[in-house]
Amino acid sequence: MAIFITKDSKVIVQGMTGAEGTKHTKRMLASGTTIVGGVNPRKAGEKVDFDGTVLPVFGSVADAMEATGADVTVIFVPPAFAKAAVIEAIDAGIGLAVVITEGIPVHDTAVFWAHAVATGNKTRIIGPNCPGLISPGQSNAGIIPANISGAGKIGLVSKSGTLTYQMMYELRDFGFSTAIGIGGDPIIGTTHIDALEAFEADPETAAIVMIGEIGGDAEERAAAYIKDNVTKPVVGYVAGFTAPEGKTMGHAGAIVSGSAGTAQAKKEALEAAGVKVGKTPSETAALMREIMSTIG
Repeated sequence: MAIFITKDSKVIVQGMTGAEGTKHTKRMLASGTTIVGGVNPRKAGEKVDFDGTVLPVFGSVADAMEATGADVTVIFVPPAFAKAAVIEAIDAGIGLAVVITEGIPVHDTAVFWAHAVATGNKTRIIGPNCPGLISPGQSNAGIIPANISGAGKIGLVSKSGTLTYQMMYELRDFGFSTAIGIGGDPIIGTTHIDALEAFEADPETAAIVMIGEIGGDAEERAAAYIKDNVTKPVVGYVAGFTAPEGKTMGHAGAIVSGSAGTAQAKKEALEAAGVKVGKTPSETAALMREIMSTIG
């Protein structure tokens, strides 16, 4: 089992013919993802050969879905055009839109997120400014390297792409059901809580790693959710313990506001909810190792 993507997911790539889209389409195909086509209105009707896998290019997400049955789109569209691309995916009714693009204006993200809500939340948005998600051995939608970890029983949700990769590598001998990078922008489509809820419901996920960072109150809200709703063991890490207080660090979403956004405050909130929190990524991985050694 996995959350959000499985071996049955049929993926299209918006921006497949661009430099980033081409590179990562090749990588996704190589990791076993079922990619059924791309979207580029200017190149509709063309075909692209990815090392022997020939994929059609469609003029719209709706056309691609009708022709292929696609239920996931990965978006590599430049920031200026990303809002329109996401809205197009939402209007087509696709189930999952993974927005890799960074540098999208927060106002644009607010617009397409509100559009998704107004149309009934039929499309789950992951991102923007995220590495996507991977269910190892099943499907890989985004830019997460597929060779750093295999399938297993750990669920991972992270604001940071780099820390997603590090945690997957450090726990590679246990493996993951799904690892999901939700992005660090101030407005994101899928939150820690959304992922925690899905991992709690997934029978094949035995334990969860949650990675946050300084700024905002997402981790505090996640802690409250864990306390009331999550029965599986959770370990956490909050990036930013060494950040100078009051400074903006890293992701656009990591803005410290009083004590609520500090790493220490988040650590205390998580520990009060029964979450073991490491002070470094490696310490966090060690905490999960202890848990997994008792689960088997």
